[in-house]
Amino acid sequence: MRNFRNKSGLKRHILIVEDEPINREILSNLLETDYIVHTAENGREALDILDSGEYIFSLALVDLLMPVMDGFELIRSIKDNDSLKSIPVIVMTSEKSAEVKSIRMGAADFITKPYDMPEVILARCERIIELQEDKSIIHGAERDTLTGLYTRDFFTEYIKQLEKYYPGQPSEIIVINVDHFHLVNELYGRKQGDRVLIHIGMVLTELLEETAGIACRTDADNFYIYCNSSPDYEDILSRIKARLSSTIESSNIKLRMGVYKDIDKNEMVENWLDRAKIACDQIRGDYSRQIEYYNKELYERAKYNERLINDIDDAISSKNLIVYYQPKYYIQSDQPRLQSAEALIRWKHPELGMISPGDFIPLFESNGLIQKLDEYVWKEAARQINKWKEKYGFTVPVSVNVSRMEIYQPELQNNFLKMLEENSLTSKELLLEITESAYSENSDQLIEIVDKLRDAGFKIEMDDFGSGYSSLNMLTSIPIDALKMDMKFIRNMQKDEKSMKLVEMVLEIARFLQVPVIAEGVETETQLKLLKERGCEIIQGYYFSKPVPPEEFEQFIIKEISKN
Repeated sequence: MRNFRNKSGLKRHILIVEDEPINREILSNLLETDYIVHTAENGREALDILDSGEYIFSLALVDLLMPVMDGFELIRSIKDNDSLKSIPVIVMTSEKSAEVKSIRMGAADFITKPYDMPEVILARCERIIELQEDKSIIHGAERDTLTGLYTRDFFTEYIKQLEKYYPGQPSEIIVINVDHFHLVNELYGRKQGDRVLIHIGMVLTELLEETAGIACRTDADNFYIYCNSSPDYEDILSRIKARLSSTIESSNIKLRMGVYKDIDKNEMVENWLDRAKIACDQIRGDYSRQIEYYNKELYERAKYNERLINDIDDAISSKNLIVYYQPKYYIQSDQPRLQSAEALIRWKHPELGMISPGDFIPLFESNGLIQKLDEYVWKEAARQINKWKEKYGFTVPVSVNVSRMEIYQPELQNNFLKMLEENSLTSKELLLEITESAYSENSDQLIEIVDKLRDAGFKIEMDDFGSGYSSLNMLTSIPIDALKMDMKFIRNMQKDEKSMKLVEMVLEIARFLQVPVIAEGVETETQLKLLKERGCEIIQGYYFSKPVPPEEFEQFIIKEISKN
């Protein structure tokens, strides 16, 4: 900063308040080479100059004994004024007894009369101005402008200082997050969203006045607390909720909290914050819980997830991701006939072994990597369909999942058509599965997209039908070519009459829509028989086969060919 000022030639404004003309002239001559100097004969005149706002003053040199308004009253007026109190004041006096009083009133330094040491005066003016400017810069970076809480960098540094001077004290980290905060901004506007954050900051400030601790806001909607005593966590959330009820409809706002107790003081402070956040993230979207505590298991899970995220690109390039295929059979003929297959991803990790799809698919859905996974499966499935066609002269249509993130991509249809062209396939050979819940989220837009896909010849299967929230009215307008009945219906249909009625209702809906039903999770001959009797056309499940790699799936193709 000093180098910039020196080279740019910029000068600050300073105010000399002195009733003696000779002293004013001496100081003006001394300082005007480095500063733009303004003068006043008394406190009242000085205050008028400052209040005018015409200039931004970096320093005021104030004599104490003056007529009209003395230096003490001027200092008091400056420090009581929010727009002026940041201006540092150097007191000019020959009375040693006045120094203590001036310090207590807010003076930054003193210049002793008579002014017989010009170098000292210049050095003191420069030092006080630089200290004040550095303080202003630090203060601006130290506090979050919206809530007044610390910024994360200063929060972390203050924790380090507290731990340095009080190393033995028990302490813990708490993080509070507003679940789906972006929806608050979208539904109510950014101003209302800011009000939510401000009110949370106010509650935390009040809380920290009652207990020893500090707090910060970071990443828009994350609030961290460092404290050396365990507060009532439920009470914190209740107090925030009560405050928010005066802001917007609080029932639409869900708070979640992560707590890292029994802190490992050998770890870096940054790791403490990360661990509290790991706990908080574990209950994202879980409306049954508001508080989660960090433990070793969460840490290992977080490390495991991070490993999977880091390894996804290598898994794709190395083809450690393997597309398995589960056959689907048409059962309304005398003998079941191979109808199609579903592509299901498996991960054979070189170090971790076989990884369950339940581990990585929800993880990639939450962070957007599911798009990479989907596209990999589509390309592998298209390639495999073509390979079987060339090898056996037999077509096995394969259904692939289209995630909610992918369905809205503008190039989706073109990408599919390009894959078909590259593998000499038709749109009837690559079936597209879309979950029922996707229809209920943005039905109008999705229906428009699906209509275009069907116009291009693609067949659309509604996956997991019965697990979502489709209304019967909406079903009449949904463009689909098959319903995939959720497997929980199949598991329960032999347990009681009510469950069987639900299966029959799904089949009746499909008949009304004039589309086939694909029953997932069929494991026994009894289940197959019951479904066949009630008109279900296609089944999929362990009764015929678990998902298998492509080379094992070929036995189903060979067996089917032998029937002809």
